[in-house]
Amino acid sequence: MQDILQVGAWRVIGSTRDRVGESPVWDDEAQALWWVDIEGRQLRRFDAGRQATQSWETPERTGCIALTRRGTVVAAMESGVFELTPAEETLAVRRMASITHARPGMRFNDGRCDPDGRFWISTMVMDMSLAQPAGALHVLDENGLSGPRVEGLITSNGLAFSPDGRRAWLSDSHPTVQQIWTFERTPGTGELSGRRPWVDMRPLPGRPDGAAVDSEGCYWICGNDAGQIHRFNGQGELMQSLAVPVPKPAMCCFGGPELRTLFVTSIQPAVEPGQLGDSGALLACDVGVAGLPEPRFTRFQPSG
Repeated sequence: MQDILQVGAWRVIGSTRDRVGESPVWDDEAQALWWVDIEGRQLRRFDAGRQATQSWETPERTGCIALTRRGTVVAAMESGVFELTPAEETLAVRRMASITHARPGMRFNDGRCDPDGRFWISTMVMDMSLAQPAGALHVLDENGLSGPRVEGLITSNGLAFSPDGRRAWLSDSHPTVQQIWTFERTPGTGELSGRRPWVDMRPLPGRPDGAAVDSEGCYWICGNDAGQIHRFNGQGELMQSLAVPVPKPAMCCFGGPELRTLFVTSIQPAVEPGQLGDSGALLACDVGVAGLPEPRFTRFQPSG
């Protein structure tokens, strides 16, 4: 295992506390970070220039988001995918696609855009104690919502794409699985193939949750329940483990002026309020490697 160089101290960003903070996405044009509180039904935006956070209430739980180039946010919720248009005091909501889940009590969970602007999003049964493998990976593009592209998932997480766009990763964070897979990806069509086991997380601290990829092609994934973030090289070898000052880091992303700041959302564990510490906070740490700009959703359906 190697050491990460130039790791700074963790700092808390803003004063918000999420019940289930997820899907941080850095807006490299506006120098702002977007994320969601799934159970709190909040869309949040931190403006790095003004050092200010704004929040909007969403009509359903939002599992993940993607940004567009027209100032809107694409959000995968419970009953479908919506385009959100945030204003100072309001949030306009437009349904883009609906989904018929495999069983009751499901919602969208982890997801992100691929390098070609498609939005890949997974579903899950909200009650994880049922351990139901009814979740699947879907994709939203100009042809609408299609899938499933990957089936048999309990709690899908960790979706990420390599710098050259020819590889993808996906995990299942349920305690009975804790597996990361890798896929071959065809640039242009975006098709995933050749799924194979990549890292078995069971011997390592924490369940595999949300992930990000850096400019060197290494895969960073939150170790939920263990207060750690693990960095693997392209061969699946553990390079570093970075301690996080909360027990349940949920998802990480790179941001800041040079994409060298690692932002991490977190979850509040089931403890007494006085024992929460910084759980639920948005955290940031300067690390010695740059990330990649997050692709934006561009595959809108033709109008009319």
